[in-house]
Amino acid sequence: MGIGASIFLIAVGAIFAFAVDADLGWLNLDVVGWVLMLAGLVGLLTTLYFWNSRRRTVVTTGIRQDQVVADRVVPVQGDRVVREEYRESRGPGYPV
Repeated sequence: MGIGASIFLIAVGAIFAFAVDADLGWLNLDVVGWVLMLAGLVGLLTTLYFWNSRRRTVVTTGIRQDQVVADRVVPVQGDRVVREEYRESRGPGYPV
């Protein structure tokens, strides 16, 4: 679930919980609103966690200025490769 869908669920849940005053008898809209807000919050926190863990910074010390370090990062889920990234870091002052 993305950030947009999570915020949408939180907004719809807040509308059901706080703004709608209808009596359906068998369905309590306040409970539905709170459940939707909770699901949106869990989705938002999960999305932010995975976005944060996707971006890792590799810090290498002791590199000469003329030395280029290549680090291959291949995230794996289960038995399959999700996506392939290639990062190249150079020492400070090295012209790009």
